[in-house]
Amino acid sequence: MTLLSKDREKIKRDVCKILYRIGAIKFGSFKLTSGKMSPYYIDLRLIPSFPEVFHKISGILTDFIEKNLGPSEIDRIAGIPTAGIPFASVIAYSMNKPFLYVRQTKRTHGRERRIEGLISPGDKVLLIDDLITTGSSLIKAAKAIVAEGGVVENAVVLLDREEGGKEKLSKEGISLHAVFNISEIAETLYELDAIDEEHLKLILKQIRG
Repeated sequence: MTLLSKDREKIKRDVCKILYRIGAIKFGSFKLTSGKMSPYYIDLRLIPSFPEVFHKISGILTDFIEKNLGPSEIDRIAGIPTAGIPFASVIAYSMNKPFLYVRQTKRTHGRERRIEGLISPGDKVLLIDDLITTGSSLIKAAKAIVAEGGVVENAVVLLDREEGGKEKLSKEGISLHAVFNISEIAETLYELDAIDEEHLKLILKQIRG
């Protein structure tokens, strides 16, 4: 992130406080979208239910995109189902960019497409999701967009769980831009006494595993 380190540190602490306050961090045994099991879960789908929080997080993402990619590198913004869609719609509106979203499955009626919205051949489409684990959802969405003539070179998430997703996207020719990694978020949560040492170790062990 191109912000000054002190500004980035403040934003990181603000995000951690938000996640803790809205109850987005849970511990237990969770099956993720990828099929992987995890001892923790971060539910960013809760964010749009808190207007002030939604506004702040969307602003952080928009600012991150403008500073790291630049509007000239983006023709359209696409939301990944389902958690990425609300963020993508607000970001697209804020940046005055056309919005589209990818369906989880192809429609069986009408135009029978997986993409809702317009794509012109050669359009550079920026993918938006809440977080990334293995990258499978982003890769599937990218392939659906490419099949309709779009170009996918970049994806943005608020949080990278650091479980191989970035590397898998890279193999597909897609650069991942994460505002934060889970390791630094976990360390900050621990510093803020939002999680204890046992929970910190659980998160870090999941990364190494």
